[in-house]
Amino acid sequence: METHFYDYLTMLRVERNVSPQTLEAYQRDLKQYLAFLGEKSVKNVSEISQMHIRKYIQKLNEFGLATASIARIFSSIRSYHNFLTSEQFTDENPTLILSSPKAPKKLPIVLMEEEISAIINSIDETSQFARRDKAIIEMLYSCGLRVSEVCDLSLNQLFLEDDMIRIMGKGSKERLLPVGGRAKKLLNEYLIHSRPGFQKDKGSSSIFLSRNGNQLTRAMINNILKKWSQIAGITKPVSPHTLRHSFATHLLEGGADLRFVQALLGHSDISTTQIYTHLDKHHLKEVYQTHHPRS
Repeated sequence: METHFYDYLTMLRVERNVSPQTLEAYQRDLKQYLAFLGEKSVKNVSEISQMHIRKYIQKLNEFGLATASIARIFSSIRSYHNFLTSEQFTDENPTLILSSPKAPKKLPIVLMEEEISAIINSIDETSQFARRDKAIIEMLYSCGLRVSEVCDLSLNQLFLEDDMIRIMGKGSKERLLPVGGRAKKLLNEYLIHSRPGFQKDKGSSSIFLSRNGNQLTRAMINNILKKWSQIAGITKPVSPHTLRHSFATHLLEGGADLRFVQALLGHSDISTTQIYTHLDKHHLKEVYQTHHPRS
């Protein structure tokens, strides 16, 4: 069993080229799983049954692990057994008819338009990063961008005369997005008045730069947003994705078609976008309960 385990890790590293963090997670999950099987006197992978896996999942539940964590561990176990059968180390895959634990879907946190304006308005005008930070936050909200898309945004993706930007999303899928008047104004102010002062390498095409002239990272943008959110007195947990959620929700509340929102977000499957219809229903209920005399 130990030999097959290290064969599997080698396959992940060499053939799938997974990141060190992903490899570490698989290794941790499976070591604990195999230790459990050892306690049950399982000595060969062919002896592993559905009952062993069910009992292990039950044990994780008893430890109080979150459903999402258990689902991730089960995914690691299933991937391992897929490997064992594909390499013919065993004839049967005991995970095939088992279902992954389903976590209840949590509705994403959404900010009101006034809260987003408060964050942008809280940015200290005397800061050398004021124009940059305003443009970043406005682009996240007005265009519904992923934080990675903001990080990777380059000058050749801007078509501001046409009020458009070109985004390379997940899986290198390209989409064109409209840029609203406020986002265009803040972006132009940053590009004209602030970015040249940050740009150390004149050949750099990245739009949003650090004080050292380097492309901003996701962590940096997250910290920028958290800093100004706290100063604005926003008590909700706020991340770049919160602004993307707000973008989608506000469009639907304004009457936008779901397919239109799907295209703007760059979702390949409309079922991913449909969570925002639940948010919209929640909003409708709130409006009804607030304003209807029979509510």
